[in-house]
Amino acid sequence: MSEYFATAAKGTEGALRDELRELGIRHIRADRGGVHFGGVFSDAMRVCYESRIAMRVLWRRGSFPAPDGDALYEGVRELDLSDVLTPEQSLSISATVKNGALTHSGFVGQRTKDALVDAQREQFGKRSDVDREDADVKVTVHVVKDHADLYLDLAGTPLHRRGYRSEAREAPIKETLAAAMLRLAGWDRKRTLIDPMCGSGTIAIEAWLWAHAVAPGMLRKGRYGFERWASHDPRKKDALIAIRDKAKAKVLRDGPQVLAFDVDSHAVALARKLAQRAEVHIRCDRLDVRDFQGTDPAGHVVTNPPYGIRIERGESFDSELGAAFSRLSGHRVSVICQDRELEDAIRARPVQEHALWNGDLECRLFSWDFR
Repeated sequence: MSEYFATAAKGTEGALRDELRELGIRHIRADRGGVHFGGVFSDAMRVCYESRIAMRVLWRRGSFPAPDGDALYEGVRELDLSDVLTPEQSLSISATVKNGALTHSGFVGQRTKDALVDAQREQFGKRSDVDREDADVKVTVHVVKDHADLYLDLAGTPLHRRGYRSEAREAPIKETLAAAMLRLAGWDRKRTLIDPMCGSGTIAIEAWLWAHAVAPGMLRKGRYGFERWASHDPRKKDALIAIRDKAKAKVLRDGPQVLAFDVDSHAVALARKLAQRAEVHIRCDRLDVRDFQGTDPAGHVVTNPPYGIRIERGESFDSELGAAFSRLSGHRVSVICQDRELEDAIRARPVQEHALWNGDLECRLFSWDFR
C-alpha cells in the first residue's frame, strides 16, 4: 500500500473524488488541489489511464522536516529512489514553497537535486543527467510550514494532453476541466449534449468519450512517465496491458447524441478535425448561439462562452445570450463564466453554482433548469 495524490484544477477536487470512487479506488480524501488515495502501484497506473479529471498522479516517496536547506538535503539523501531512478534515467525537479523558512523554490529544487545526485554517486559511482524538457523521472517537492513531501510524477506528460488536440483556438479549456464541468453540471450521459459555442470542440469531444466509456489512456500518444522508470519491469508491463484490455472491454457502442455549434466556420472546421482525430462521432455545424432553438427531446447545454478579459465581446452579448437560453424550455443549461453578468441577464436563480478555476481565472459554473 502506497500513498498517492491525483492533482486537479482548483474547484474540481470533488468531481475527481467522485470519479475515483466510481473507478473503485480506495482510501480517498479530497484536498486542496487534488485527491489523496491509497493503493498498490497498479491502482495509480489505472488512475493515469482512466481518470478524465486528474491532471497528474504523484507517488509520495518521502516526508520529513525541512526547516532549512541542510535539513532538506539530509531528508532527501535518506530516501532510496534507486528502484525508480538510476544513472541511466534523466531527472528533473520542480519545487513549491509555502509558509515556511524556505522561501525560494529554486533553492529547494537545487538542494533536492544535489542530494539525489550525491546519493547516486555514492551508490553507483555516477549520476543522472538533468533534463528540464523531457526527463525520464520527474520529482516534485512541496515544502509547507517547514515540512517537505517528495513525490514522483507517474504521468510524465500532463494527463490533459489526450493526444487529439494539437491546435487550439482562442481561450481553450483543458480536456480535464471540460470533463470536470460535465460531471459538475450533472449531465446524466443520456440526454442530448449540446455545446452551442464549441470553439475547438473540447467539451463535446469529452462528452462523447465519457458517454461511451472510452478511457483517456486509449487516446494518449507516447509513454507515461512510469514507463520510463527503472522499475518498469515485465510484471508492471503486464499489469498495464491488463488495464488497457479491461478499459477496452468497458467501451459502449451506443450513447446519446452530442452536438457542437459555433458561429465561426473556422472553429467548426477545427472541431470536426479534432473529433475525427479522437474517433468520436459528434455533429459539428455552423450556428449562432442566439439562433439556437433547442432539441427535441430537450437536452443539456454545457458551454464555455467568450467572457472576461480573455476575449472582447459586445456589451449586449450577455443579454442576448440570456434571452436565447431562457427560451430553451425543458433544457438544462450549464455555463462557465468569469463574472455574474450572464446570471443577471437570465434573471433566474441557478439550480447549481460551482466555483472553479480555468487556469488562473476564478470562474463559476452555473446551471439553470428552464421550464
